[in-house]
Amino acid sequence: MRSNSRYTMPGIFLALITSVVGMALPVDAQVRPQLVVGVMIDGLDQQYIDMLRSQFGAAGFNRLLREGVVIANADYGTNVDATAAAAMIMTGASPSTTSVTGAHTYDRDAHRTLPAMTDKDAMGNFTSQTFSPRGLAVSTLADEVRIAGGGVTRVFAIAPDPAQAVILAGHSANAALWLNEQTGNWASSTFYKDLPTTVSYRNRLRPLSARLDTVQWAPLKDAAAYPGLPDHLTHYAFRYTFPRGNSGRYAMFAASPMVNTEVTDLAGELIDDLKLGTADGSDMVNVAYTLRPFDYTRNDDNRYELIDSYLRLDRDLERLFAKVESKVGAGNALFFVAATPPSGRSRRDDEKWGIPYGEFSTKKAKSLLNMFLMAKFGNGDWVTSFYNDQFYLNHKLIDERGVDARTVRLEAAAFLEKMSGVDKVYTLDEILAGRGDQRLEALQRNTAPATAGDLFVEVAPGWETVDDILTPASAERVHYVKRSAPATAPVFILAPDLDPRTIDTPVDIRVVAPTVARLLRIRSPNAAALPGLVL
Repeated sequence: MRSNSRYTMPGIFLALITSVVGMALPVDAQVRPQLVVGVMIDGLDQQYIDMLRSQFGAAGFNRLLREGVVIANADYGTNVDATAAAAMIMTGASPSTTSVTGAHTYDRDAHRTLPAMTDKDAMGNFTSQTFSPRGLAVSTLADEVRIAGGGVTRVFAIAPDPAQAVILAGHSANAALWLNEQTGNWASSTFYKDLPTTVSYRNRLRPLSARLDTVQWAPLKDAAAYPGLPDHLTHYAFRYTFPRGNSGRYAMFAASPMVNTEVTDLAGELIDDLKLGTADGSDMVNVAYTLRPFDYTRNDDNRYELIDSYLRLDRDLERLFAKVESKVGAGNALFFVAATPPSGRSRRDDEKWGIPYGEFSTKKAKSLLNMFLMAKFGNGDWVTSFYNDQFYLNHKLIDERGVDARTVRLEAAAFLEKMSGVDKVYTLDEILAGRGDQRLEALQRNTAPATAGDLFVEVAPGWETVDDILTPASAERVHYVKRSAPATAPVFILAPDLDPRTIDTPVDIRVVAPTVARLLRIRSPNAAALPGLVL
């Protein structure tokens, strides 16, 4: 008698075998995340996260802590700024390899600093600034996502700062977007070929220039809800506006937490308008936020503003997570959130506190060093400039006089170390050798020989550096006090089927890119020498 079942015995066995094999298949056989979201947060401090957990909502920082893998101490080696840190995170390589050592680089030929990622051969969209990733020497995680998708998947990056935006986009992205601090428009580079119409419409129909007059930054909550505030700060709530008559209002806005909301809004519009996460493969959106201490505060104690910045960013993270998952589903997105280490620079404390204090003038030090070198090696301008804690010597003059450059550096270092307020001086030769000294090895990792100075000066903690050698970045004297600060920061990874855990031991920041690549099952960036974590 013929069975009415539509399954034959071989078919049943085949179905069972297929089912068993399917259950045993590794994650690699499953669908990759449809949308990858990278978040860089400049200045995020784990101590503030711990202090504010009771004030955060459930779906921002608390979700990362509750559901994600937390790398509590991602180690950068030495303090780096947000630009160099972004390159380390996205490439899995150190500044000595990426060639990105900071927000600016010193041009020896022109005797001036230039913003990182400046490219005179590129043109700007909605800006006269010219940037491209040509100065980034290696591939990035964003590049590998785009390559793995065969050009079908899409990659976008959004940041207040142009260099950060370009680094987060990499070489192969559809577009890198940043805030033009002269006009308030969202800008890009013609290096990238797919400027979204979303950006053009936003600049023309809802420009920041037309909205900024009505924007104000005031505390989200009553002062009593802000833990850790001294009593004297709770009596006077802050309030900042960005009026049309203020020529620096866009820069002020970009330094405030209000810019984080603008970044989140634009990211949400791109996800909606371009239907990101709906094509085959993994699309990617990378964004940069800021939690830097606000430089426009009315007094030196900016804790009130800083705590409010954390509370506002928590809401922006919640909105970003919700927007992504509303489009692709909670199980189809991967988030990695990486912080840059806190700055080792701050304002000088008021004299009334009696903190030991001294002043290191870069202009005076340059003049004295030049006179010393003239006495040693003959007349001439031996010192060309000082930038980012480094003195640059005149290599052309050194060659003309037939003097050994290593000898000049050693003599100069010995002289500088005798100056008041100088704690330690390292020559470029010592840094590049980097053997047998943990500090030198860390400096070597974060030094690009092509753009490095000849002498690295560590000013004593508590001393105020007065950088009175003018650069295009600032027409005023720059004052900052050296503070010892950790070169570590937290990293969070939130992904489907990834069990939450906290890694307390220090982890090299260069493992982040290969770890995310491993989760996406794509190859790591080409300069990532460390293996990814097995999570």
